[in-house]
Amino acid sequence: MSVWIVVMLPTIDYDTFVKVLAHPAALLPVGLAGLAILGMLWADDTWSARIQGVSPVAKLLVIPLLLFHFQRSKRGHWVFLAFLASCSMLVATSWVLYFLPDLTVAAGKPLGVPVRNYIDQTQEFSLCIFALAAVVVSLVAKGRHAMALACTALLLTFFLNMTFVVVARTAVIYIPVLAALFAIKFLSARAAISLLVLGGLASGLIWSTSPYLRWRVERTVHDFKLARDTDIATSNGERLAYWRTSIDVIAKSPIFGHGTGSTKEIFKAAAQGKSGEWANSVRNPHNQILYVSIQWGLIGSIVLLAMWYFHLALFSATTLIGWIGLIVVVQNFLSSMLNSHLFDFHEGWIYVLGVGVAGGYAIRQKAENFYSLGQRSSP
Repeated sequence: MSVWIVVMLPTIDYDTFVKVLAHPAALLPVGLAGLAILGMLWADDTWSARIQGVSPVAKLLVIPLLLFHFQRSKRGHWVFLAFLASCSMLVATSWVLYFLPDLTVAAGKPLGVPVRNYIDQTQEFSLCIFALAAVVVSLVAKGRHAMALACTALLLTFFLNMTFVVVARTAVIYIPVLAALFAIKFLSARAAISLLVLGGLASGLIWSTSPYLRWRVERTVHDFKLARDTDIATSNGERLAYWRTSIDVIAKSPIFGHGTGSTKEIFKAAAQGKSGEWANSVRNPHNQILYVSIQWGLIGSIVLLAMWYFHLALFSATTLIGWIGLIVVVQNFLSSMLNSHLFDFHEGWIYVLGVGVAGGYAIRQKAENFYSLGQRSSP
């Protein structure tokens, strides 16, 4: 990204760039980053903690540059093809490690997770599944059945990996919503009902044949009961504790928050005097809105929600790249209810690149449609 920015800066037409920057989809990410910088002034912490608090937000400053560049470039689809290609290599490696567990790529990784972690891997594979689903519909409509079959096979490779090898629980939140959006945008009522029936049958088959999926669900239920009936720390119980702490802290400074980087000391103080897993010190409340509200209060939350809204509004068209932008925004919004994915490195950069590239294409397409409409209406 650094190399790309250095190469691109000399090519910027600043009059055009200012017009792009005035678009809410470009201006609001800059506003959120600017708020993080200003928030350093009223934070009650060390300057190193304040600077560290700015770091997760700084990536949003790349979105206006991407929007500007890819409204001019017609090569945005290569970015998504490269993403699909890299994920295809990742899922192939995951299957190899699943069937040959003695072949370790990195020590300490869960089975079937070659790099990063299973949450990142699930985010990537889910995006590939729904992007490929739209590609399959388009190919079938064009009569390219062989290519549609190949894309379906790749789609199933991702899907089966998530059901037999490894999957993050957050996927249960966003996959049903993305499936509903797909049915609304691409399928007739009859096709949607048929897909629902097939999905139900496939779910029953997978449930009966996937020991991993049954274990994952049983483990989630077990953790929920432990969190409800005991004082044993579970991921669900810890997340609820972080949320309660966050709400109490926000209530003390609801408008402007406690300043950039303040979450570290806040959760460190909340963990003092506790034992075991409860004594772990975190800086992330595992909810994006709470994370923003603690630091920048109601003002920060309004800017965050407005940014998500205007990014979502960019992708109303039913083009493939528009669909990719839509699922990137929806996935990030929903997964950020249980995590802080916008500020996390991996998921955050997926969001920045997805919105920036697809958004630039969407802005150009809307401008072309407006120009074409003007040409048709002129005498």
